[in-house]
Amino acid sequence: MTLLYRTLDRDWDVVVAGGGTAGAIAGVAAARAGARVLVVEAQGSLGGTGTNAWVTPLMRNVSAGENLNRGLTDELKRRLQARGDGATSADGNDNWFNPEGLKFVLEEMLLSAGGEVLYHTNVVQPLIADGRRQMADGKRIEALVVHNKGGLQALGASVFIDATGDADVAAGAGVPFHAGDADGVHQAMSLRFTLAGVDMARLSASLQEQGQWHESPDFMQFWMVWGRGSSLEPLFREAIAAGVLLERDGDYFQAFSVPGRPGELSFNCPRIRADLNDATDPWHLSAAQTDGRGAIGRLTRFCRQYLPGCEQAFVGVVAPMVGVRDSRRIVGEYTLTLQDILDCRKFPDVICKNHYPVDIHSVRGGAKLLHERDGTAPYFAGDAWHDIPFRCLLPQGIDNLLVPGRAASSTFEAQSSIRVQQNCHTMGEAAGLAAAWAARDHAGDVRAVPVPALQDELRRLGGNV
Repeated sequence: MTLLYRTLDRDWDVVVAGGGTAGAIAGVAAARAGARVLVVEAQGSLGGTGTNAWVTPLMRNVSAGENLNRGLTDELKRRLQARGDGATSADGNDNWFNPEGLKFVLEEMLLSAGGEVLYHTNVVQPLIADGRRQMADGKRIEALVVHNKGGLQALGASVFIDATGDADVAAGAGVPFHAGDADGVHQAMSLRFTLAGVDMARLSASLQEQGQWHESPDFMQFWMVWGRGSSLEPLFREAIAAGVLLERDGDYFQAFSVPGRPGELSFNCPRIRADLNDATDPWHLSAAQTDGRGAIGRLTRFCRQYLPGCEQAFVGVVAPMVGVRDSRRIVGEYTLTLQDILDCRKFPDVICKNHYPVDIHSVRGGAKLLHERDGTAPYFAGDAWHDIPFRCLLPQGIDNLLVPGRAASSTFEAQSSIRVQQNCHTMGEAAGLAAAWAARDHAGDVRAVPVPALQDELRRLGGNV
Protein backbone atom coordinates (compact mmCIF):
# COMPACT_ATOMS: atom_id res chain seq x y z
CA MET A 1 0.00 0.00 0.00
CA THR A 2 1.29 3.44 -0.91
CA LEU A 3 0.71 6.18 1.63
CA LEU A 4 -0.53 9.41 0.11
CA TYR A 5 1.00 11.95 2.43
CA ARG A 6 1.97 15.59 2.17
CA THR A 7 5.56 16.56 2.97
CA LEU A 8 5.72 19.81 4.92
CA ASP A 9 7.95 22.55 3.59
CA ARG A 10 9.90 22.74 6.84
CA ASP A 11 11.71 20.35 9.12
CA TRP A 12 13.18 20.22 12.61
CA ASP A 13 16.34 19.16 14.35
CA VAL A 14 14.39 16.88 16.70
CA VAL A 15 10.87 15.47 16.40
CA VAL A 16 9.51 13.86 19.56
CA ALA A 17 6.71 11.35 19.00
CA GLY A 18 4.57 11.46 22.12
CA GLY A 19 4.40 14.37 24.55
CA GLY A 20 3.87 12.26 27.64
CA THR A 21 5.96 11.68 30.73
CA ALA A 22 9.26 11.13 28.91
CA GLY A 23 8.45 12.98 25.70
CA ALA A 24 7.46 16.35 27.14
CA ILE A 25 10.66 16.49 29.19
CA ALA A 26 12.71 15.32 26.20
CA GLY A 27 11.25 18.17 24.17
CA VAL A 28 12.11 20.72 26.86
CA ALA A 29 15.66 19.41 27.22
CA ALA A 30 16.30 19.39 23.47
CA ALA A 31 14.86 22.88 22.99
CA ARG A 32 16.91 24.31 25.85
CA ALA A 33 20.00 22.77 24.24
CA GLY A 34 19.32 24.88 21.16
CA ALA A 35 17.52 22.40 18.90
CA ARG A 36 14.50 23.19 16.76
CA VAL A 37 11.98 20.84 18.38
CA LEU A 38 8.51 19.61 17.54
CA VAL A 39 6.59 17.44 20.01
CA VAL A 40 3.78 15.44 18.39
CA GLU A 41 1.01 14.46 20.82
CA ALA A 42 -2.21 12.47 20.31
CA GLN A 43 -4.07 14.17 23.17
CA GLY A 44 -4.74 17.86 23.76
CA SER A 45 -2.14 18.38 26.47
CA LEU A 46 1.34 17.29 27.47
CA GLY A 47 2.10 14.92 30.33
CA GLY A 48 0.64 11.59 29.23
CA THR A 49 0.38 9.24 32.18
CA GLY A 50 0.71 12.05 34.71
CA THR A 51 -2.00 14.22 33.17
CA ASN A 52 -4.25 12.40 30.74
CA ALA A 53 -4.18 9.12 32.68
CA TRP A 54 -4.33 11.02 35.99
CA VAL A 55 -1.57 9.01 37.68
CA THR A 56 -0.84 10.97 40.85
CA PRO A 57 1.16 11.20 43.08
CA LEU A 58 4.59 10.34 41.72
CA MET A 59 6.07 7.17 43.14
CA ARG A 60 9.03 7.85 45.42
CA ASN A 61 12.51 7.05 44.12
CA VAL A 62 14.75 7.79 47.08
CA SER A 63 18.09 6.43 48.28
CA ALA A 64 19.70 7.46 51.58
CA GLY A 65 17.01 10.09 51.98
CA GLU A 66 17.75 11.80 48.66
CA ASN A 67 15.63 11.91 45.52
CA LEU A 68 17.43 10.07 42.73
CA ASN A 69 15.62 11.94 39.94
CA ARG A 70 16.79 15.54 39.83
CA GLY A 71 17.35 18.04 37.02
CA LEU A 72 14.12 18.88 35.21
CA THR A 73 12.16 16.76 37.68
CA ASP A 74 13.17 19.19 40.43
CA GLU A 75 12.08 22.11 38.28
CA LEU A 76 8.71 20.49 37.61
CA LYS A 77 8.10 20.13 41.33
CA ARG A 78 9.17 23.72 42.08
CA ARG A 79 6.86 25.08 39.41
CA LEU A 80 3.95 22.93 40.58
CA GLN A 81 4.38 24.05 44.17
CA ALA A 82 4.67 27.70 43.16
CA ARG A 83 1.22 27.58 41.54
CA GLY A 84 -0.38 25.57 44.37
CA ASP A 85 -0.51 22.35 42.36
CA GLY A 86 2.24 20.54 44.25
CA ALA A 87 2.95 19.88 47.91
CA THR A 88 5.48 18.34 50.30
CA SER A 89 4.34 16.30 53.29
CA ALA A 90 5.99 16.42 56.71
CA ASP A 91 8.11 13.36 55.89
CA GLY A 92 9.71 15.19 52.95
CA ASN A 93 7.68 13.50 50.23
CA ASP A 94 7.49 16.15 47.48
CA ASN A 95 5.72 13.94 44.94
CA TRP A 96 2.14 15.12 45.51
CA PHE A 97 0.78 16.97 42.45
CA ASN A 98 -2.35 18.03 40.59
CA PRO A 99 -2.45 16.56 37.06
CA GLU A 100 -4.37 19.54 35.70
CA GLY A 101 -1.66 21.88 36.94
CA LEU A 102 1.02 19.70 35.39
CA LYS A 103 -0.51 20.29 31.96
CA PHE A 104 0.12 24.02 32.30
CA VAL A 105 3.62 23.62 33.72
CA LEU A 106 4.88 21.30 30.98
CA GLU A 107 3.42 23.43 28.21
CA GLU A 108 4.96 26.58 29.67
CA MET A 109 8.36 24.91 29.93
CA LEU A 110 8.30 23.63 26.34
CA LEU A 111 7.04 26.81 24.71
CA SER A 112 9.27 29.13 26.72
CA ALA A 113 12.28 27.06 25.59
CA GLY A 114 11.30 27.65 21.96
CA GLY A 115 9.84 24.20 21.33
CA GLU A 116 6.68 23.58 19.35
CA VAL A 117 3.84 21.15 19.96
CA LEU A 118 1.36 19.60 17.53
CA TYR A 119 -1.66 18.25 19.40
CA HIS A 120 -4.37 15.84 18.24
CA THR A 121 -1.89 14.11 15.96
CA ASN A 122 -1.17 10.39 15.75
CA VAL A 123 1.92 8.57 14.52
CA VAL A 124 1.31 6.47 11.40
CA GLN A 125 4.76 5.20 10.47
CA PRO A 126 8.38 6.26 10.02
CA LEU A 127 9.92 6.63 6.58
CA ILE A 128 13.29 4.95 6.20
CA ALA A 129 15.88 6.05 3.62
CA ASP A 130 13.94 6.23 0.34
CA GLY A 131 10.51 6.77 1.90
CA ARG A 132 9.41 3.15 2.00
CA ARG A 133 8.89 1.15 5.17
CA GLN A 134 11.88 -1.16 5.50
CA MET A 135 13.41 -3.39 8.10
CA ALA A 136 15.94 -1.51 10.16
CA ASP A 137 19.55 -2.42 9.51
CA GLY A 138 21.77 0.46 10.51
CA LYS A 139 19.40 2.85 8.76
CA ARG A 140 18.00 6.28 9.43
CA ILE A 141 14.52 7.64 9.77
CA GLU A 142 14.07 10.52 7.37
CA ALA A 143 10.54 11.53 8.27
CA LEU A 144 7.61 10.55 10.42
CA VAL A 145 4.20 10.19 8.79
CA VAL A 146 1.46 11.43 11.09
CA HIS A 147 -2.30 11.84 10.82
CA ASN A 148 -4.49 14.66 12.03
CA LYS A 149 -7.29 16.88 10.73
CA GLY A 150 -4.94 17.96 7.95
CA GLY A 151 -4.67 14.40 6.67
CA LEU A 152 -1.40 12.50 6.32
CA GLN A 153 1.77 14.58 6.63
CA ALA A 154 5.47 13.73 6.71
CA LEU A 155 7.52 15.52 9.38
CA GLY A 156 11.24 15.62 8.65
CA ALA A 157 14.00 15.82 11.26
CA SER A 158 17.62 14.99 11.89
CA VAL A 159 16.83 12.98 15.06
CA PHE A 160 13.65 11.33 16.31
CA ILE A 161 12.64 10.43 19.84
CA ASP A 162 10.06 7.68 20.26
CA ALA A 163 8.28 8.59 23.49
CA THR A 164 4.97 7.00 22.52
CA GLY A 165 5.30 4.61 25.46
CA ASP A 166 4.44 1.76 23.10
CA ALA A 167 7.54 2.02 20.88
CA ASP A 168 5.25 2.80 17.93
CA VAL A 169 7.96 4.52 15.89
CA ALA A 170 10.62 1.92 16.67
CA ALA A 171 8.30 -0.98 15.88
CA GLY A 172 7.23 0.70 12.66
CA ALA A 173 10.88 1.06 11.66
CA GLY A 174 11.50 -2.64 12.17
CA VAL A 175 13.34 -2.41 15.47
CA PRO A 176 13.01 -5.75 17.31
CA PHE A 177 10.94 -5.63 20.47
CA HIS A 178 9.39 -7.73 23.21
CA ALA A 179 5.88 -7.38 24.61
CA GLY A 180 4.58 -8.64 27.94
CA ASP A 181 6.01 -11.53 29.90
CA ALA A 182 7.28 -14.83 28.48
CA ASP A 183 3.71 -15.68 27.45
CA GLY A 184 2.96 -12.23 26.01
CA VAL A 185 0.73 -11.30 28.95
CA HIS A 186 0.94 -7.71 30.19
CA GLN A 187 0.42 -6.00 33.50
CA ALA A 188 -3.08 -4.85 34.40
CA MET A 189 -4.32 -1.56 33.00
CA SER A 190 -6.35 0.94 35.04
CA LEU A 191 -8.82 3.76 34.38
CA ARG A 192 -8.28 6.37 37.05
CA PHE A 193 -10.94 8.76 38.32
CA THR A 194 -11.63 11.26 41.08
CA LEU A 195 -14.42 11.79 43.57
CA ALA A 196 -15.15 15.42 44.45
CA GLY A 197 -17.41 16.79 47.17
CA VAL A 198 -15.74 14.68 49.86
CA ASP A 199 -15.70 15.78 53.51
CA MET A 200 -12.02 15.06 53.91
CA ALA A 201 -11.92 15.68 57.67
CA ARG A 202 -14.70 13.16 58.36
CA LEU A 203 -13.20 10.61 55.99
CA SER A 204 -9.73 11.08 57.48
CA ALA A 205 -10.99 10.60 61.03
CA SER A 206 -12.88 7.45 60.06
CA LEU A 207 -9.90 5.96 58.25
CA GLN A 208 -7.58 6.76 61.14
CA GLU A 209 -9.92 4.91 63.49
CA GLN A 210 -9.68 1.89 61.19
CA GLY A 211 -5.90 1.91 61.18
CA GLN A 212 -5.43 3.55 57.77
CA TRP A 213 -2.77 5.98 58.97
CA HIS A 214 -1.93 9.15 57.07
CA GLU A 215 -0.44 12.51 58.00
CA SER A 216 -3.54 14.66 57.56
CA PRO A 217 -6.56 15.15 55.28
CA ASP A 218 -4.22 17.11 52.97
CA PHE A 219 -1.91 14.11 52.54
CA MET A 220 -4.32 11.21 52.57
CA GLN A 221 -3.91 7.76 51.14
CA PHE A 222 -5.82 4.56 51.81
CA TRP A 223 -6.06 1.16 50.19
CA MET A 224 -7.56 -2.32 50.04
CA VAL A 225 -6.18 -5.43 48.37
CA TRP A 226 -7.60 -8.86 49.04
CA GLY A 227 -5.63 -10.81 51.62
CA ARG A 228 -3.22 -8.00 52.51
CA GLY A 229 -4.70 -7.14 55.92
CA SER A 230 -6.48 -3.92 54.98
CA SER A 231 -8.97 -2.67 57.54
CA LEU A 232 -11.36 -1.95 54.67
CA GLU A 233 -11.64 -5.60 53.60
CA PRO A 234 -14.74 -6.30 55.76
CA LEU A 235 -16.51 -3.34 54.13
CA PHE A 236 -15.69 -4.70 50.69
CA ARG A 237 -17.05 -8.12 51.66
CA GLU A 238 -20.23 -6.50 52.92
CA ALA A 239 -20.60 -4.48 49.70
CA ILE A 240 -20.13 -7.59 47.55
CA ALA A 241 -22.79 -9.43 49.54
CA ALA A 242 -25.12 -6.47 49.00
CA GLY A 243 -24.51 -6.46 45.23
CA VAL A 244 -22.75 -3.08 45.29
CA LEU A 245 -19.34 -4.42 44.21
CA LEU A 246 -17.96 -7.34 42.25
CA GLU A 247 -15.27 -9.59 43.67
CA ARG A 248 -12.65 -8.21 41.28
CA ASP A 249 -13.26 -4.65 42.50
CA GLY A 250 -11.20 -5.59 45.55
CA ASP A 251 -8.20 -6.78 43.55
CA TYR A 252 -6.69 -3.31 43.86
CA PHE A 253 -8.24 -0.24 45.49
CA GLN A 254 -6.25 2.86 46.39
CA ALA A 255 -6.94 6.58 46.76
CA PHE A 256 -4.96 9.77 47.38
CA SER A 257 -5.68 13.40 48.13
CA VAL A 258 -4.63 15.91 45.45
CA PRO A 259 -2.92 19.31 46.03
CA GLY A 260 -4.92 22.24 44.73
CA ARG A 261 -8.16 20.24 44.65
CA PRO A 262 -9.74 20.40 48.13
CA GLY A 263 -12.42 17.84 48.83
CA GLU A 264 -11.27 15.58 46.00
CA LEU A 265 -9.73 12.11 45.96
CA SER A 266 -7.79 10.51 43.09
CA PHE A 267 -8.23 6.74 42.75
CA ASN A 268 -5.51 4.41 41.49
CA CYS A 269 -8.22 2.06 40.27
CA PRO A 270 -10.30 0.41 38.95
CA ARG A 271 -8.15 -2.28 37.44
CA ILE A 272 -9.35 -3.32 34.02
CA ARG A 273 -10.63 -6.85 33.40
CA ALA A 274 -7.73 -9.31 33.28
CA ASP A 275 -8.21 -10.40 29.66
CA LEU A 276 -7.95 -6.78 28.48
CA ASN A 277 -4.23 -6.17 29.00
CA ASP A 278 -2.69 -5.34 25.60
CA ALA A 279 -2.32 -1.58 25.15
CA THR A 280 -1.34 -2.02 21.49
CA ASP A 281 -4.67 -3.71 20.69
CA PRO A 282 -7.30 -1.03 19.91
CA TRP A 283 -10.11 -3.42 20.85
CA HIS A 284 -8.55 -3.96 24.26
CA LEU A 285 -8.16 -0.21 24.76
CA SER A 286 -11.73 0.51 23.72
CA ALA A 287 -13.16 -2.23 25.92
CA ALA A 288 -10.97 -1.01 28.79
CA GLN A 289 -12.76 2.35 28.70
CA THR A 290 -16.21 0.78 28.99
CA ASP A 291 -15.11 -1.80 31.55
CA GLY A 292 -13.43 0.91 33.60
CA ARG A 293 -16.43 3.23 33.59
CA GLY A 294 -18.65 0.39 34.76
CA ALA A 295 -16.29 -0.25 37.67
CA ILE A 296 -16.10 3.46 38.47
CA GLY A 297 -19.87 3.46 38.87
CA ARG A 298 -19.67 0.58 41.35
CA LEU A 299 -16.80 2.11 43.33
CA THR A 300 -18.60 5.45 43.51
CA ARG A 301 -21.66 3.77 45.01
CA PHE A 302 -19.44 1.90 47.45
CA CYS A 303 -17.72 5.07 48.66
CA ARG A 304 -21.04 6.90 49.10
CA GLN A 305 -22.58 4.06 51.08
CA TYR A 306 -19.65 2.77 53.14
CA LEU A 307 -17.12 5.58 53.67
CA PRO A 308 -18.09 8.42 56.06
CA GLY A 309 -17.54 11.78 54.40
CA CYS A 310 -18.30 10.47 50.90
CA GLU A 311 -22.12 10.53 51.13
CA GLN A 312 -22.40 13.52 48.79
CA ALA A 313 -19.39 12.69 46.63
CA PHE A 314 -19.61 12.78 42.85
CA VAL A 315 -17.31 11.85 39.99
CA GLY A 316 -15.05 14.82 39.29
CA VAL A 317 -12.77 13.40 36.59
CA VAL A 318 -12.57 10.21 34.59
CA ALA A 319 -9.13 10.02 33.01
CA PRO A 320 -9.41 10.46 29.23
CA MET A 321 -6.62 7.94 28.75
CA VAL A 322 -6.35 4.38 30.07
CA GLY A 323 -3.41 3.93 32.43
CA VAL A 324 -0.91 1.53 30.85
CA ARG A 325 1.93 -0.06 32.80
CA ASP A 326 3.65 -1.94 29.99
CA SER A 327 3.33 -2.78 26.30
CA ARG A 328 6.26 -3.04 23.84
CA ARG A 329 9.88 -2.86 24.96
CA ILE A 330 12.59 -2.28 22.37
CA VAL A 331 15.66 -4.45 21.98
CA GLY A 332 18.42 -1.91 22.51
CA GLU A 333 22.18 -1.86 22.68
CA TYR A 334 21.77 -3.12 26.25
CA THR A 335 18.80 -4.84 27.89
CA LEU A 336 18.38 -4.15 31.60
CA THR A 337 17.56 -7.33 33.53
CA LEU A 338 16.08 -8.36 36.85
CA GLN A 339 19.53 -9.52 37.94
CA ASP A 340 20.96 -6.06 37.22
CA ILE A 341 18.32 -4.57 39.50
CA LEU A 342 18.73 -7.06 42.33
CA ASP A 343 22.53 -6.70 42.16
CA CYS A 344 22.22 -2.88 42.18
CA ARG A 345 24.47 -2.90 39.14
CA LYS A 346 26.32 0.23 38.05
CA PHE A 347 27.14 1.15 34.44
CA PRO A 348 29.71 3.54 32.94
CA ASP A 349 27.04 5.09 30.68
CA VAL A 350 24.52 5.71 33.48
CA ILE A 351 21.90 8.37 32.76
CA CYS A 352 19.40 7.52 35.52
CA LYS A 353 19.47 5.94 38.99
CA ASN A 354 16.62 3.84 40.36
CA HIS A 355 15.55 2.59 43.78
CA TYR A 356 11.92 1.78 42.97
CA PRO A 357 11.24 -1.96 43.36
CA VAL A 358 10.10 -4.56 40.88
CA ASP A 359 6.35 -3.85 40.86
CA ILE A 360 4.18 -6.15 38.74
CA HIS A 361 0.41 -5.64 38.77
CA SER A 362 -0.31 -9.18 37.68
CA VAL A 363 -3.46 -10.25 35.83
CA ARG A 364 -2.79 -13.88 36.76
CA GLY A 365 -4.60 -13.81 40.09
CA GLY A 366 -2.09 -11.91 42.20
CA ALA A 367 -2.99 -8.33 42.96
CA LYS A 368 0.49 -6.86 43.03
CA LEU A 369 3.77 -8.76 43.03
CA LEU A 370 6.82 -7.10 44.54
CA HIS A 371 9.98 -9.11 44.04
CA GLU A 372 11.49 -10.56 47.20
CA ARG A 373 15.06 -11.78 47.42
CA ASP A 374 16.10 -14.38 50.01
CA GLY A 375 12.89 -13.79 51.94
CA THR A 376 13.70 -10.15 52.62
CA ALA A 377 11.45 -7.17 52.03
CA PRO A 378 10.86 -6.38 48.35
CA TYR A 379 12.70 -3.06 48.53
CA PHE A 380 16.40 -2.31 48.17
CA ALA A 381 18.56 -1.40 51.13
CA GLY A 382 17.89 2.18 52.15
CA ASP A 383 21.06 3.55 50.59
CA ALA A 384 21.12 1.36 47.47
CA TRP A 385 20.24 1.94 43.82
CA HIS A 386 20.95 0.55 40.37
CA ASP A 387 21.84 2.40 37.17
CA ILE A 388 19.94 2.67 33.91
CA PRO A 389 22.48 2.91 31.08
CA PHE A 390 22.20 5.18 28.04
CA ARG A 391 22.43 2.10 25.81
CA CYS A 392 18.91 1.07 26.93
CA LEU A 393 17.62 4.10 24.98
CA LEU A 394 19.43 3.12 21.75
CA PRO A 395 17.32 0.79 19.56
CA GLN A 396 19.13 -1.74 17.46
CA GLY A 397 19.36 -0.90 13.78
CA ILE A 398 18.42 2.79 13.64
CA ASP A 399 21.09 5.48 13.91
CA ASN A 400 18.96 8.56 14.63
CA LEU A 401 16.35 7.27 17.08
CA LEU A 402 16.16 7.31 20.89
CA VAL A 403 13.53 5.52 22.98
CA PRO A 404 13.24 6.80 26.57
CA GLY A 405 10.51 5.87 29.04
CA ARG A 406 8.60 2.70 29.68
CA ALA A 407 9.52 1.22 26.27
CA ALA A 408 13.28 1.38 26.96
CA SER A 409 15.24 -1.84 26.51
CA SER A 410 14.54 -4.05 29.52
CA THR A 411 13.07 -7.38 30.52
CA PHE A 412 9.46 -7.64 31.70
CA GLU A 413 10.51 -7.72 35.36
CA ALA A 414 13.06 -4.92 35.04
CA GLN A 415 10.60 -2.72 33.17
CA SER A 416 8.16 -2.94 36.07
CA SER A 417 10.78 -1.25 38.23
CA ILE A 418 12.06 1.50 35.93
CA ARG A 419 8.69 2.48 34.40
CA VAL A 420 7.64 5.01 37.06
CA GLN A 421 7.18 8.64 36.04
CA GLN A 422 10.27 10.16 37.65
CA ASN A 423 12.55 7.69 35.87
CA CYS A 424 10.77 8.49 32.61
CA HIS A 425 11.45 12.21 33.25
CA THR A 426 15.15 11.51 33.75
CA MET A 427 15.44 9.23 30.72
CA GLY A 428 13.58 11.85 28.69
CA GLU A 429 15.95 14.61 29.77
CA ALA A 430 18.99 12.55 28.75
CA ALA A 431 17.38 11.63 25.43
CA GLY A 432 16.45 15.23 24.64
CA LEU A 433 19.94 16.54 25.33
CA ALA A 434 21.57 13.70 23.37
CA ALA A 435 19.22 14.27 20.44
CA ALA A 436 20.03 17.97 20.31
CA TRP A 437 23.77 17.25 20.32
CA ALA A 438 23.42 14.51 17.72
CA ALA A 439 21.54 16.88 15.41
CA ARG A 440 24.02 19.70 15.94
CA ASP A 441 27.35 17.87 15.90
CA HIS A 442 26.95 14.34 14.55
CA ALA A 443 24.62 14.45 11.53
CA GLY A 444 21.91 12.87 13.65
CA ASP A 445 23.91 9.83 14.79
CA VAL A 446 22.90 9.36 18.43
CA ARG A 447 25.63 6.76 19.03
CA ALA A 448 28.27 9.37 18.24
CA VAL A 449 27.25 11.53 21.21
CA PRO A 450 30.09 11.37 23.79
CA VAL A 451 28.50 9.87 26.90
CA PRO A 452 30.98 11.36 29.42
CA ALA A 453 30.21 14.83 28.08
CA LEU A 454 26.49 14.06 28.18
CA GLN A 455 26.80 12.98 31.82
CA ASP A 456 28.78 16.11 32.68
CA GLU A 457 26.12 18.32 31.15
CA LEU A 458 23.31 16.48 32.92
CA ARG A 459 25.15 17.02 36.20
CA ARG A 460 25.68 20.70 35.39
CA LEU A 461 21.94 20.98 34.87
CA GLY A 462 21.27 19.47 38.28
CA GLY A 463 20.99 15.82 37.30
CA ASN A 464 22.09 12.90 39.46
CA VAL A 465 24.27 10.65 37.30
